[in-house]
Amino acid sequence: MLSGYLNAPISFHQEGIGIDKYTAEKLILPAVVIDICKQINDNTNFDYKLNITDVITWEKQHGKIPSGCVVLLHTGWAKKWENANDFMPQDKDGNIHFPGFSRDVSEFLLTERQIAGLGIDTHGVDAGIDTEFSVNRLLLEKPRIVLENLSNLDKLPPTGITIAIAPLRLRDGSGSPVGVLALF
Repeated sequence: MLSGYLNAPISFHQEGIGIDKYTAEKLILPAVVIDICKQINDNTNFDYKLNITDVITWEKQHGKIPSGCVVLLHTGWAKKWENANDFMPQDKDGNIHFPGFSRDVSEFLLTERQIAGLGIDTHGVDAGIDTEFSVNRLLLEKPRIVLENLSNLDKLPPTGITIAIAPLRLRDGSGSPVGVLALF
């Protein structure tokens, strides 16, 4: 069982749907896990963004990312939840630093792999330094899945996963805490 948070399109797009409009078939999906803990370099590369080379390298080992799946990014950040300063580290100028997806890789995954969404164990799918929330905006232009603050990604295999996402069905809600059942 995973826990986390699901963003809805209305959180970034005024004309977008609320959390209550996701249908059951949009919430039961195949998933893959890409582990970038090594790229974070023992917590010295907080601003690391998953890139296309990372995806191609992962696919050489595990096969092509299937269409219609959710790509879950394991950064190791969930182990920092107990300490707010570690989970949302700020520099002397107040800029927040944590890893995420690059806009380029997100566009690649959407167009070349036709994914259904993204998930991550950090505060957001956008790296902390992306104050424009470019990945969220891109993904939520349509009612795709954006999962954040996921727990237990370290317990999942890279492939062969089906996730069932259970949000609170808040009318016109911009997001919701979720329980995520991962079957593999």
